[in-house]
Parts: sequence; structure tokens; C-alpha cells
Amino acid sequence: MTPLLLEAAGPARQLDEGEAIRITDHFILRYRLPDGSTVVDRFVVGRKDLTPSDREMLLGWRDPVEGIFEIQRKDGDAVVLLDLVSDLEYRTYSNVGRSAFRGVSKGGFLHTCLVPLHSADGAWLVSGAMSYYPRSSATDIAQAALELAANQPELVFRNPRMIEQGWRRMGEERAAFVEFCGSDESVLPPAEAEDLLNAYYRHRQEAAVAAQPGRARRRRLPGLGLPLFEFPGELADSDTIGVIYDQVDGLNFYADYGMLRDLFADPAPHGPRAAPGSAAHVSVRGVDRAPADPSSGRRSSGDR
Repeated sequence: MTPLLLEAAGPARQLDEGEAIRITDHFILRYRLPDGSTVVDRFVVGRKDLTPSDREMLLGWRDPVEGIFEIQRKDGDAVVLLDLVSDLEYRTYSNVGRSAFRGVSKGGFLHTCLVPLHSADGAWLVSGAMSYYPRSSATDIAQAALELAANQPELVFRNPRMIEQGWRRMGEERAAFVEFCGSDESVLPPAEAEDLLNAYYRHRQEAAVAAQPGRARRRRLPGLGLPLFEFPGELADSDTIGVIYDQVDGLNFYADYGMLRDLFADPAPHGPRAAPGSAAHVSVRGVDRAPADPSSGRRSSGDR
């Protein structure tokens, strides 16, 4: 654990207590040791006196919920927390009793980690550090929750409803993309592909603003009219880019996709034949270029 603490402390070798507790908690519950096990795994194996329910509870701690929660209400010794990332509620206790929640109030926010208590169905326990933020911090908290969701989408999808909503929204977005661009596949030079995507995103922004005129009038919305999208260097330097919005895989970009498409369109060799195994040699024997399924819009596995 020492290297993890030193890395977090940085050159100044300074680490506040809350961060030290979070690192320790993460190390115990989730850090993978060289053999793939966790500290909890080793503890359970080494303690033969544990009851089956204790073993089940401890092993359940390997899948904690770390996030930013809104305090919905206090309920006896517990607080009911709403996870701002997954939109799930957690009835939460502390092993020091209700005194742990003294000073926190409804509408405020907690950044903490929760582990399940299998002996009490639907009950969760605070694990590690707990940071409280008042209701006045809502704007900053919302931004932090948004960044957490973007960086760790698996936290969002703990909620099955969010998975359904995600598929539905991606389907709607893909339909809008196809309507605007005329197809779910385009092969363009990088500059033209950037222009197309920026025009599309601007179109979507304007549609969103038009759908909520009252909110748009109350505050200035930045970003309209500005470039929203730029390709990284490895894509920007290619001759062509394939822009494909797949029904399952979503929106993806492929460098030099035009060359690959031309190769499949006419695989017969032209000019000097490249030696097998050389950089210029591409074997297409055995590739099944099956058409898309028109009923679903999904390309077959042979058309990757």
C-alpha cells in the first residue's frame, strides 16, 4: 500500500487524512494483489471462524459503490442517499451509529463509499471517508457527478433502467445522425469529416435549445457556433476517415477506411505483387463480406 500512498502524496509528501483513508479503503476492498486476489479475499481465506453469513457479507464488499450522493432524508439511525450517477437509492448506516450523520442535512451531498450489509436486505454501510457538501454546492457537485459518469460509465449502468435508457437514447441519436448525414457510414478526408460532425453537433444543439426556449432565454448558452469536435493527430493525418454509426457499437472513426473499402470492393492485385508477410500484403481470402441485415440496419459479423 505504501507506493499508492506515496504516489498520491506527490513530491511534497503531503496527504490529507480523508484522501489517505480513501486510498486505504480502496486497497482493502478493490486493489488486486499479484495473484489477482484482494485483501478481503485473503482475510476470508485466513479466518476459519467466520460464519457463512459473515463470509458472504465480507466477499460482497469487493463490489462497493463509490460516488456522490444527495441526502434524501434521515430515517432513524440511517440516511437515505440518492446516487447522482446511477439514480439509485441506498439506505445507509454507519458502524458508529447515527452520530456519524450529525451535521448533515436533507438536500446536502455526501462523497463516500458504501458496502452492502447482506444480513439486512437493502441496507448499506459507509466505508472509509465521508465528505459532506451543503446544498449551496449543487452546481459544483453536478459537474463532479457528470465527470464521474463520463470517466466511469460502469457506475451509471449499475442501474438497469439506465441501461435501457442508454440504448433508447443511442437509437434516437443514431436515427438523427442518419437523417442529417444521409447514411450511417461516410468516408471523407479528415477536414471534411470534422466539418460534417461539427455541423451535426451544432444542429443537435440548436434543436435542444429550440425545445426549451424559456431556459435558453434565462441564460446565455456558450458553445453555439464554435467548433465542437477535432480529430486527434493519428486520425487527422490519415488520407480518409470512416465515420460509422453502428446500431450496437455506436459512433466510431476508422483511419484510412477508404483504402480498406476500396480493397474489399476490388481485391484483385494491381501492379507489383507484394510479398506475403510484408507491410503491403493484406490477405482477404476467406473474408465473408455479407450485406447488412435490412430489417435491423445491423452489419453482419462478416462485415467488420
